[in-house]
Amino acid sequence: MTVKTNTAPPRGMRDLLPVEVALRDRASAAIQASFEAFGFSRIETPALEHIALLCSGQGGDNEKLIYKVLKRGRKLDVAGASHEDEVVDFGLRFDLTVPLARFYAQNQGQLLQPFKAIQIGPVWRAERPQKGRYRQFTQCDIDVLGEAGPLAEIELIAATAQCLGALGLHDIALRINDRQLLSAMVVHCGFDADAEGRVFVSLDKLDKIGADGVSAELTEQGHSPAAIAALMSLMADRSGGLSALAAALGDGDPRTAPAVERLSTILGAFPDGLPGGGTLVFDPTLVRGMGYYTGSIFEIGLEGLPFSIAGGGRYDGMIGSMQGRDVPACGFSIGFERVLLVLAERNWEPSQGASRVALLHDGGDPASLLAMSNGLRQDGSSVSLFARRKNTARQLQELGEAGYTGFARAGDGGASGGLPTVQPLAPASAED
Repeated sequence: MTVKTNTAPPRGMRDLLPVEVALRDRASAAIQASFEAFGFSRIETPALEHIALLCSGQGGDNEKLIYKVLKRGRKLDVAGASHEDEVVDFGLRFDLTVPLARFYAQNQGQLLQPFKAIQIGPVWRAERPQKGRYRQFTQCDIDVLGEAGPLAEIELIAATAQCLGALGLHDIALRINDRQLLSAMVVHCGFDADAEGRVFVSLDKLDKIGADGVSAELTEQGHSPAAIAALMSLMADRSGGLSALAAALGDGDPRTAPAVERLSTILGAFPDGLPGGGTLVFDPTLVRGMGYYTGSIFEIGLEGLPFSIAGGGRYDGMIGSMQGRDVPACGFSIGFERVLLVLAERNWEPSQGASRVALLHDGGDPASLLAMSNGLRQDGSSVSLFARRKNTARQLQELGEAGYTGFARAGDGGASGGLPTVQPLAPASAED
């Protein structure tokens, strides 16, 4: 008895049909072109990284979601291992930032300074799949390495906003904050400085569980009720903006003034709004989950969406931890899968690339068919040979649905043997 093989992809991962891949390719090309217009250059890093690097504490909760890879050959001794580290040496990357830091530490001598990188590629996280969230997904990152001033953040924000505008997303809402300012807020309200990390983790849930939920979680951690009330009050009062918060904090913490100056410079760089449209606002409740952020942080959302579509910030300490010398670094990442979900819901129509022509034939000399298709390619068209079916109207409809824009019939070139005429292809009017 033959046992049927399960042909479904692993849960949380997907097969992509040609039409889906075509949309992804066009969106990816538009993103890359937008980034390149700001002077960023594309690099690539391996899917696998050393497990010690991935588990170095830089990735926050994502380190709990690593797909780990067993050692190979004689190095693998599962039976004799007493700890996971003895049988695992690599893991699939969970983001593109940690690999970028390793890449820069390894290749710095061959790179322009400051270095402006583009990365577009898949990452893997062993999390629970849901709408817009998969176990394998693509990220689109830009990073500026070696620029300590706010110009890095300003360029990243401008490039990302313009990129999303090129995809038709003109209604983005970009929120910005600073981890140093958050730290000053936590200490100012009476929390212990060494509790900062746990407080940040709770604050990052504010959008999901609300102020009451965050307060309850902080209470369970044993923090002072007075400190919790003071922090929630600071978070709730956004009417006065950055200047009012700075006045409330005073100058007791040396981190406050530099953070306020950075944020003021970034906000002031866009007096006419973001390129491509959208709003830019200071939001003291923005935390971002990654543990490696050291300064400004930002996140992009769209009205009505329960999730963000892009986020990033400054992570000045990561590269220094690898090469022993601090290198300022800042990045912005677009959630490609989430953006595609929005584009599909909004019926985004990307600009067409080269024409796709179907050359229908009834058999005949292969060399002649190849010469004919090569002739049709001279104008830059993509040409594919198809044996003509009896129900040609249905065949043309299917070709149109698959993204073909025109068709021609072999032998329609007349007695002179010229090239056949390409006719426009649309399912609504396709006929034999």
